[in-house]
Amino acid sequence: MVVQSPVPVRTKKTKAVGIPTLDLSLDKSIVSKLVVEACEDYGFFKVTNHGVPMEIISRLEDEGFRFFNKPAPDKQQAVPAGSVGYGSKNIGLHGDKGELEYLLLPTNPCSIVQTSNTISHEPKNFSSAANEYIKAVRELASEILDLVAEGLWLHDKYAFSKLITDVQSDSILRFNHYPPLSSKPCKDDDEVGFGEHSDPQILTIFRSNDVGGLQIALRDGFWIPVPPDPTQFFVIVGDALRER
Repeated sequence: MVVQSPVPVRTKKTKAVGIPTLDLSLDKSIVSKLVVEACEDYGFFKVTNHGVPMEIISRLEDEGFRFFNKPAPDKQQAVPAGSVGYGSKNIGLHGDKGELEYLLLPTNPCSIVQTSNTISHEPKNFSSAANEYIKAVRELASEILDLVAEGLWLHDKYAFSKLITDVQSDSILRFNHYPPLSSKPCKDDDEVGFGEHSDPQILTIFRSNDVGGLQIALRDGFWIPVPPDPTQFFVIVGDALRER
């Protein structure tokens, strides 16, 4: 996720609570239990010692910045918006505010190579960075899902991860870009951010830069801030996993 502008923090019904932080280098029997608890209690957690090199993360982030810094007509020549592709819209619904640019790409390596010509002036660099990142994060997602299965004592510990390991899965790589706000004092109309929502998929694994603003809702209705951490990954438990 590429974020440039600060997002105002909610002031209604918030409280200071630490979010779960899971060290994936610990013994699996310990981590699997902690993962399940985090899924049940928060539906959200941060992972450390995730095994994704910062070089891979930085390469893709740089490619994202290069794309979003292109002139608008050039970006509009990229993959047309639809179920995937480039889009630019006012977020608008459900309490969302502000302008948002995004780029949605299937995680199929061949598809990335084919579409990179419309995204970058150096398509080989973009496709290499994207596919390397996708491979690393897919492995991370599989590890987390295997831990969930183990923590739930499922007979098939790959019951969840096998849904995303196929290269033909419907996994999506998403870049979000929030245009920077002016240096003037913020007004309500200047606010940028998504409103309340849940994610429909199994897992969302994301990284942001060092701009804050993200919050999650607890079961008691309180919202808690999530401090940014560009060196780690955050995990959102999606509706599909909650329903299984």
